[in-house]
Amino acid sequence: MKSGSAHDSRENMSMLICFAVRQEAAPFRKLASGKSGVSILMTGIGRKNAETAVGQVLALDSPQHVFTCGFAGGLNPALTIGDAVFETSDAALHVKFVAAGAKPAKFFCASRVAVTAAEKAEMRSTTGADAVEMESEAIHTLCHERGIRCATVRVISDAANDDLPLDFNQLAKPDLSLDYGKLALAIAKSPGKIPALLRLRKNTKLAAERLAGALAKVIWPR
Repeated sequence: MKSGSAHDSRENMSMLICFAVRQEAAPFRKLASGKSGVSILMTGIGRKNAETAVGQVLALDSPQHVFTCGFAGGLNPALTIGDAVFETSDAALHVKFVAAGAKPAKFFCASRVAVTAAEKAEMRSTTGADAVEMESEAIHTLCHERGIRCATVRVISDAANDDLPLDFNQLAKPDLSLDYGKLALAIAKSPGKIPALLRLRKNTKLAAERLAGALAKVIWPR
């Protein structure tokens, strides 16, 4: 895990923008370069990592807003790849995200990656959620305890009817980060998965760009 602001300083931080992994954050980091008041935090994947990373920051700083951002798997079949979705109890933030083109959604914070369409359908049936991710519940809890306005802002990287090309839960290290050695071995064993992995890479790149655009419209409205 590592953290750092858009301008390499936490002075006068008013917004803490959290991402689990660098691929989610890359387009937004470019947009935020040189802008003050916004700090970008890489939390690592999962609730435990998010709780630790965000808790350490909030022990030292008290931002006005915290956004928990990144990719989400679609559970609602109406959501498509690249859709920006959000959830917040703050009425003013709700209005801003709708104006930015994001769709209100209910999130389920899971302990593992939802790999198959069947898993997603079961989650949808059980929870009534529109999208699944792995960090936001812990971050919202920390913010609620401190009276900090918080929002989950995610982008659909794989739709409800999509199966992921590999079971990424089996390719994770103990800290839930991707083990690239295991990934390489899995690809070597199943080279037929390469086209699907390339499509997933293309979709996640598009998703990260769409997320950055939605965040920019809320944080730096024209």
